[in-house]
Amino acid sequence: MSGHGFHVHGPHDHELEHAASGGHGNDHGHGSEDAAAQGGGMSMTSKIAVCTAVIATVGAIFSYMGGATQANAGLYKNNAAIKKTEASNQWNYFQSKSTKQALAEFARDTATDDTRRQGWQVKVARYEQEKTDIQTAARKLEDESNRWDAQSEEQMHQHHRWAQATTVLQVSIALAAMALLTKKKWLERGMFGVAAAGLAIGVLAALHI
Repeated sequence: MSGHGFHVHGPHDHELEHAASGGHGNDHGHGSEDAAAQGGGMSMTSKIAVCTAVIATVGAIFSYMGGATQANAGLYKNNAAIKKTEASNQWNYFQSKSTKQALAEFARDTATDDTRRQGWQVKVARYEQEKTDIQTAARKLEDESNRWDAQSEEQMHQHHRWAQATTVLQVSIALAAMALLTKKKWLERGMFGVAAAGLAIGVLAALHI
């Protein structure tokens, strides 16, 4: 205790004394970084730390976009399957009408009475019109199914792009950690280069390329 001429220095007290003395003493490694900061520049450690935080934030956004596009691809593929099933049902209905029309034509051709023959002809004409309407509906459903399939493939392509961009940014963060540990400038430059590549891939994903 200081009242008895005795004082115990804690870690905080040591840091305060170190700062008051201008960073001189045994901690020469931090002194050079402090001097760089006081000179108006940012130390390598601080610069990498800030860049890593930015890269991690962008990577989180890319990861979210990758998950969202994957979910959309699954939803669109499901819609395509539904429309394809509906189209198949319409074609089955079309086949049923074709069978009925064929039977009506047979009955018309074999009828001996003109009145009955005329009645069967009316049914043949009705089946023909129904077949045309069913065929139009079936083809429309097939077109919708194809559009959903195309959108699903586009979303999956985007998902792969977002996943690639996220992976590259993760590599950049790993290089940042190595640069912090080793203080190697080439690793720092590599971090920035890989991060730029990840951002470029993210731009391609955003542009649907």
